[in-house]
Amino acid sequence: MPTSGIPRALARLQFHAGFTLDDAAALVGYYAGLGVSHLYASPLLAARPGSTHGYDVIDCHRINPELGGEAALRRLVARVREHGMGLVLDIVPNHMFAGAGNAWWMDVLAHGRASRYAGYFDIDWRSPDPLVRGRVLLPILGKPYAQALRDGDVRLVAEPAAGFAVQVHDSVLPLAPADAGALRGSGDPEAVLAAHDGTREHGFARLHALLQRQHYRLALWKLANDMVDYRRFFDINELVGLRMERTRVFEDSHALVFRLYAEGLIDGVRIDHVDGLADPHRYCRQLRHRLRRLQRQRPAWASRGPAYVVVEKILAEGERLRPTWRMDGTTGYEFMDQVDALLHDAAGEGMLTELWRAISGERADFAAVARAARRQIVVDSFEAELDRTARALFDAARAAVATRDVSLAAIRRVLVELLVHFPVYRTYAGGLGRDAIDEAVFQQAYAKARHSVRIEDRELLAEVAAWLGGQAPRGLPPGRVRRARERAMTIFQQATSPMAAKAVEDTACYRYGRLLSRNEVGADPGHLALDVPAFHTLCAERARDYPHNLLATATHDHKRGEDARMRLAVLSQAAVAAPWASTVTRWRERNADLRGTVDGAPAPSPADEYMLYQTLVGAWPPELAPDDAEGLGAFAARIGEWQRKALREAKRRTRWTRPNEPYEDACEGFLAGLLTPGADFGSALHGFVRRIAAAGAANSLAQTVLRLTTPGVPDTYQGTEFWDFSLVDPDNRRPVDFAARRATLANPASWDALLRDWRSGALKQRAIRELLQLRARHPAVFARGGYRALAVQVQDGQDSGRLLAFERALDGRVVVVLVLRHTAEVLLDADTPAWDAAATAALLPQGARVRGVAPGRYRQVLGEGEAPVGDSLDPGAWLAPLPVAVLERVGD
Repeated sequence: MPTSGIPRALARLQFHAGFTLDDAAALVGYYAGLGVSHLYASPLLAARPGSTHGYDVIDCHRINPELGGEAALRRLVARVREHGMGLVLDIVPNHMFAGAGNAWWMDVLAHGRASRYAGYFDIDWRSPDPLVRGRVLLPILGKPYAQALRDGDVRLVAEPAAGFAVQVHDSVLPLAPADAGALRGSGDPEAVLAAHDGTREHGFARLHALLQRQHYRLALWKLANDMVDYRRFFDINELVGLRMERTRVFEDSHALVFRLYAEGLIDGVRIDHVDGLADPHRYCRQLRHRLRRLQRQRPAWASRGPAYVVVEKILAEGERLRPTWRMDGTTGYEFMDQVDALLHDAAGEGMLTELWRAISGERADFAAVARAARRQIVVDSFEAELDRTARALFDAARAAVATRDVSLAAIRRVLVELLVHFPVYRTYAGGLGRDAIDEAVFQQAYAKARHSVRIEDRELLAEVAAWLGGQAPRGLPPGRVRRARERAMTIFQQATSPMAAKAVEDTACYRYGRLLSRNEVGADPGHLALDVPAFHTLCAERARDYPHNLLATATHDHKRGEDARMRLAVLSQAAVAAPWASTVTRWRERNADLRGTVDGAPAPSPADEYMLYQTLVGAWPPELAPDDAEGLGAFAARIGEWQRKALREAKRRTRWTRPNEPYEDACEGFLAGLLTPGADFGSALHGFVRRIAAAGAANSLAQTVLRLTTPGVPDTYQGTEFWDFSLVDPDNRRPVDFAARRATLANPASWDALLRDWRSGALKQRAIRELLQLRARHPAVFARGGYRALAVQVQDGQDSGRLLAFERALDGRVVVVLVLRHTAEVLLDADTPAWDAAATAALLPQGARVRGVAPGRYRQVLGEGEAPVGDSLDPGAWLAPLPVAVLERVGD
């Protein structure tokens, strides 16, 4: 049965050797019963052996054999089509794995610039270092070069196919053809190996001479950030950037994806890290054009509608996806931020801010923390990228008479200030320079950089800002204008996105701990809350501009599970902020004896301790008892893994590149002391979580309803049909108990029973199922219907902002949604998130009514019963048994 080109609802699955395409095929019936229209697969192309995520592709022409290969993909698609469903595939155009199994990369290492694939990878063959120029720097040594040779970490080995190769730890590197041929013809292989044994004096010299002739240079891993001469994904040395702006690279790397689409095996794609590409605008339009051309080749049983294409793109506040890219939208980080902020309460902001400052001793707001992180990251992790950008500008300036008196050091200084103050992830200037949107962005960065740059450099700052917008340096020979400006712009624009991500997501979000539920990918932790009118405006805008934008509240990259964030959001509510402050104060006093001391300072630091408490509150499993030794041990192990990663990402007392093991061990010991079975703290933590758990669940249900009813295509991340109290990866990629989820879906309980047993998660799954089935009954309403905010009117004219009400309608079909927020005033200390008219009356002003409703007979989707409604409704009559209600018009 043909599927629609635009998904109705997606379910994201993470594939790896432990969860294959055949495993997914066994779940198709479950997801069909839930109401999903399309599965949404993590990358399926052949990846590095043992990959747990698929973003380290080694072969663009094969489906990963660890997942079952193409035969298994066809079996999955056959099952998907049997249920009238489709498949959307995550693709990785920005980078590949730089190592074994990647034939393109190995060919470059063997042949250098003469390789037919040399132009596939974003390599700077013009390094200023004469030892690297014209070669690829491989920073893979665990020791300095000479020591690695003498210790046998680098050695010549015999290879059955190639004859001889270089082995570095577990990596096997090819030799240049001339050297490989000469060694093969030089006699007995054992003698050749002995002659190049670096652990012996005579062998050291020969091995060194051999290595000096290769098209790569081995180097200590610490040199990567300073000298690496290929574009990386973020600062990961094993992931090398592709030159996707070149048509040959585009076509070759997408050949399999295009074939899968033409054959009807996939219906759309998610583009990973689009901001890493040299020209995202060109890439997106080129991809859309190719997919449109392939539509008519698709078989009759496949969708003939346009391919569904979304981009992974972080949008800053006020930033919008460019319509000229011709995408269906983003992957939904901005929605995750919006709905998260909506369910936080501005009333608690002042108290939470003062609590964080009092505990941590840090007065800086998040913006200042992020700027400091950017300044550190530019130097610590992206020195090589900064150097390439500066050199491109310097070369252009030196060639121009009018700008000859400019130093490389000065250009680097002004570039750092621009990067530190850059307000978005990147701009998109091209051959015609910057458009009005990018110009406004650059002016923001320039204005702030001007205040922090040296006075002597202000004139150069203005020059560099102009050059990065496409203006050539004064006096540059005409023949060099285009090359000079485009190279500098491209390098700069590709560098700003990973720098921002590492500084904000992977550093500042682990340093600033006012409330961790706002420290999320795509969010600004400095902005705690969003009011109802602003949320309505954003929803209406999305309905108008990107009605098929993905709506996500959990992803494989999130910092905290969607329900962990919703539980922590309760701490911002006025009824909870003060008790939380008192509770944390008692905990810190009670646990003082558990703290260690490292280098004369407490371990953990006050800031790290406070963020640990928040994490424990947010992630505590609903059914975990403090006397459950086995469960407590498993929970402690999860938190311990998070804690070590969080401490290293923060880069204050320890970091990945230089672990401070005494500090980490002291923090681990502190955690172990907290969660020792039978300890008082476990009971206190459990007691506090129980106090706010029902209010957290109410937040979660509100978030779920909004994801499934506001404009866009909802994405349900694997396993999040039940409560999701996961942490950052790898915790958010743990195996899912699908057997339990299938069992509850197959045997639905009553709403009363689900509320009594709400901690199991079946209540959330039932809400998701009912809303996905609603979308299936009214696909046009949710795909093309409008979004209209409904007025909440009260007798005294003062709307408390507690109730969000809106309508989705098309051609007489109407769905009304009611969502209560900030419910802790009623649900604090409650046993369940159950709701009734009395609870509504306690929360809303007297006489509250929802006005402007289309008259008719309505059915309660998340509960029982139906009733007629005039042009207004009493929310108390419908907000039961939950503090959310979705009303489906079933008659006039």
